[in-house]
Amino acid sequence: MATSKQKQIQTQQQKLTPQQITAIKLLEIPTIELDTRIKEELEKNPLLEEGEPVDEFEIDNPSETEEETQEKDEFEQALDDFDPEEYLNDIDEYPEYKLNLPKDKNVEERQIPMAVQPSFRDSLENQLTLNFDLTDNQKIIADYILGNLDDDGYLRRDITSIADDIAFKQGVDVSDEEVRETLKIIQQLDPPGIAAQSLQESMIIQLERKLENEKNSEILQLALKIVKEYFEELGKKHYEKIMSKLGINREVLEKVLDEIKKLNPKPGMALNEAVSKNFNTITPDFILDIDDNNEITVTLNDKNSPKLRINKQYEQLLKRLDSKNNKDKKEKETTKFIKKNKEDAEWFITALSQRQKTMLHTMKEIAKHQKGFFLTQDDKNIKPMILKDIADQTGYDVSTISRVVSNKYVQTPFGIYPLKYFFSDKLQTSSGEDVSTRKIKEIIKEIIDNEDKHKPYSDDKIAQILKNKGFKIARRTVAKYREQMNIPDSRLRKEI
Repeated sequence: MATSKQKQIQTQQQKLTPQQITAIKLLEIPTIELDTRIKEELEKNPLLEEGEPVDEFEIDNPSETEEETQEKDEFEQALDDFDPEEYLNDIDEYPEYKLNLPKDKNVEERQIPMAVQPSFRDSLENQLTLNFDLTDNQKIIADYILGNLDDDGYLRRDITSIADDIAFKQGVDVSDEEVRETLKIIQQLDPPGIAAQSLQESMIIQLERKLENEKNSEILQLALKIVKEYFEELGKKHYEKIMSKLGINREVLEKVLDEIKKLNPKPGMALNEAVSKNFNTITPDFILDIDDNNEITVTLNDKNSPKLRINKQYEQLLKRLDSKNNKDKKEKETTKFIKKNKEDAEWFITALSQRQKTMLHTMKEIAKHQKGFFLTQDDKNIKPMILKDIADQTGYDVSTISRVVSNKYVQTPFGIYPLKYFFSDKLQTSSGEDVSTRKIKEIIKEIIDNEDKHKPYSDDKIAQILKNKGFKIARRTVAKYREQMNIPDSRLRKEI
């Protein structure tokens, strides 16, 4: 009979302390979230308070007025009845700011209303409710359709599948015709083109909506005809074929194409942006200034962050308790509670200070490395730079630099930039010079901007032009950079 053997293996594991985790998280969060984090700590820890740090001499040798002495006596009297365990149980239910508010029976308690921005779906549902009287089945179908729109505003499900899903998941039998009718109602909502099942359908809906206001527009009527009947030729830019079939000249076609270009290929994105526009404000973490001598200075954007210190009265109490030789059980618990919170408060203050030091040091090295860009505002002057370059200059770990850079922004005299904007890989020119991939992208964009739009350059041709300029880049790399800049290929850049 086989017997199992147990073995004891000793291994070493590096675990982060709670304090280290706090320091890491403080480094990761942007300035806009830092104030919230500080307020949370102020509510949680009674030994932490806002204000300039108090001199240690002032704590050991307080010069007390009669009023302060009375306050101290009241404070110490209150601590005679202080139970740390009870405090810990109650602190989540009654935050410190609530405990300190005076109660006035004559004042009605009110909750502060919070503004809630409607979502993409909420906006569509509101339009339906206000403008259409739907049947019960139509409400069920509309709810399903709105729930299945993608971020671009398209419905990627066919009519029969929707009817089958509603029957299977909700036990309601609806016909294909009911689904189709309900979808037509939703397609009347704003923005025009919403809930279309294809790009072609979305463009048709948008053009038909425009024609409602401009019924006699021959250009819009031609645009609608082309999108309905010659969509494939339009996509392939077979303009000569379209002109021949419609019997129109180049000038008319150019006007038609101008109208088609005004259509929104992603109507859902337009609604999403309109819904969330009030939430897109960026709070910079750094402020970069340039003086008349082209010297760069970097400061932290922390003017609104409160200064923190240890509560003086608790420190005085702790000194008195520590000086007693024989403490009873309650005094021992109080001493333990104050010491623990004092350590946490001191660590939090230290972690904040370290955060400021690390962030400022990192940003100064980035500014030094990319000084050419900051003085000229020209992307071509952005030097190749990776996280390790800044880690080597600052002496910090690469993971630390990554945390500093993540979701952080710098305000400059010419705009606000994410820190990641200044990082890019490098390529070598034929002369051995290191250049930033961002510079390569700018050159590619410049080549495409200056090309003959009737005969746009292929990726192979762009690669050859770059080679002549001293940049050895493969065609597939050109294609990758072009796609990253959202520039279409040569076939789609071609104009009539």
